[in-house]
Amino acid sequence: MTKHIFVTGGVVSSLGKGLTSASIGMLLEQRGLRVRLQKLDPYINVDPGTMSPYQHGEVYVLDDGSETDLDLGHYERFTSGKLTRDCNYTAGQIYLSVIEKERKGQFLGKTVQVIPHITNEIKSVIKRMGGDNVDVVITEIGGTVGDIESLPFLEAIRQFSLDVGRDNCLYMHLTLVPYLKAADELKTKPTQHSVGQLRAIGIQPDVLVCRCEHSISRDDREKIALFCNVPTEAVIEEKDKDFSIYEVPLSLVDNKLDELIVEKLGLVTAQSLDITPWTDLLHGLRNPRHEISIAVVGKYAEHKDAYKSIYEAIDHAGMHHQTQIRIGRIQSADIEREGAERLLSGYHGILVPGGFGERGIEGKVQAIRFARERKIPFFGICLGMQCAVIEYGRQVVGLDRAHSSEFDKDTEHPVICLLDEQQNVTQMGGTMRLGSQPTVLDKDSIAGQSYETENIDERHRHRYEFNNQYRQQFEANGMRFSGTSPNGCLVEIVEIPDHPWFVAVQFHPEFKSKPLNPHPLFIGFVAAAVERHSDRKSSEQSAPTPQPR
Repeated sequence: MTKHIFVTGGVVSSLGKGLTSASIGMLLEQRGLRVRLQKLDPYINVDPGTMSPYQHGEVYVLDDGSETDLDLGHYERFTSGKLTRDCNYTAGQIYLSVIEKERKGQFLGKTVQVIPHITNEIKSVIKRMGGDNVDVVITEIGGTVGDIESLPFLEAIRQFSLDVGRDNCLYMHLTLVPYLKAADELKTKPTQHSVGQLRAIGIQPDVLVCRCEHSISRDDREKIALFCNVPTEAVIEEKDKDFSIYEVPLSLVDNKLDELIVEKLGLVTAQSLDITPWTDLLHGLRNPRHEISIAVVGKYAEHKDAYKSIYEAIDHAGMHHQTQIRIGRIQSADIEREGAERLLSGYHGILVPGGFGERGIEGKVQAIRFARERKIPFFGICLGMQCAVIEYGRQVVGLDRAHSSEFDKDTEHPVICLLDEQQNVTQMGGTMRLGSQPTVLDKDSIAGQSYETENIDERHRHRYEFNNQYRQQFEANGMRFSGTSPNGCLVEIVEIPDHPWFVAVQFHPEFKSKPLNPHPLFIGFVAAAVERHSDRKSSEQSAPTPQPR
């Protein structure tokens, strides 16, 4: 029978349940087990697709077109289990499904209630993850214990153990053990209260993962174990990682969490643990051969999670090249006020990511012009590609005031326009061009050489595209369309051949990058930035030393 691990959180939000769940999944996979991961979010939105990046961070897109929580990015980066729309449900989806069943008369006139109808629906989406080809399902419950909206989910996972047997379920609770500087001690009371609330609901945690700034003493572990009714060895310390999030699995191994899970769930097919590739990865990260800086010019730059996967993909490529990368988060609106020269001149590479809305667009266009004219390696993603087309149209092709019809419906030169299939779309949620789409590459292009193949599949999330009416004009002025849809109708990749590295893509390559398997375009971009750094360093060293007068 499939075993189930339920991960809950208490005290405060943003404790890292997603990262911990992904790390556990990776460790169990390295023991030869087949693992699937799932996130259940208690908010009423049907999916994160229409939520603000400032509140929710990035929207992570799966191959099947699902718009999901950013924690699923952690799941994919750490594990190899396939993720589908079944891997992320919100309270909005759960309630919508129950209401649709009620409208169809499936409840035969019964009063529809949270218990049993909502909880049964939640249990059904958890059971859907199991099966003969899955050893362990890890289900993360969003929010914190004590939130009103989380109660149906906690009640559902309480009932779940009655359905499948307590021996087939493991409850893991993340809590905060804060350090009070004035008292110079860790405080265990918040953890005690959090576990007390969980037990009042009817869930006794099997394992406590304690987030902390300072190491937890043996006395404090025993105190937590005593008041929370868990064995001392089940109190797991998870200290903050200042160096890299990819240290988290190794920290859990040091605390023998994987051994504890294997023992408690009776996972008899588990093999001995081998995480050599992971330790080698971190060794390279700690011992870089190069150090460069890359500017990410975005609309939501002040909110780190808004471009989470992009920052991770840059780091993955840095690990591949044994390069430490300093990422500068630059607000595109600031470039409009202060100029690209002042904010971008010190960087070895410039990346312009996606986004929605008109604010900051001209700052992105200015950043791209700066990268193109100064021969700085440039990488544009989604809206970043569209801005690259706008900039090239204005400055090189000679199309004054070229723009996207998304931002200027009356522009004389709509070099970016709405997809034909989007013309009559009125609803916002889940209606964009989403998920994995095929692209055919020019094998002699930068993209073709990076991928080393002519056919690729990448994930999309957009409504606007390059306007084919302008294709001949752009090609005549030096822009290369190195990737298109199989029928040649949609432009997916643009390049500038006489530039050291200028590539812009309509899709989101960051979603398919992993620490042990970096995305080829990010590898190429970072390689170009490293080369620029080396060239600048060589020219500085070869410059004649000024002689005193």
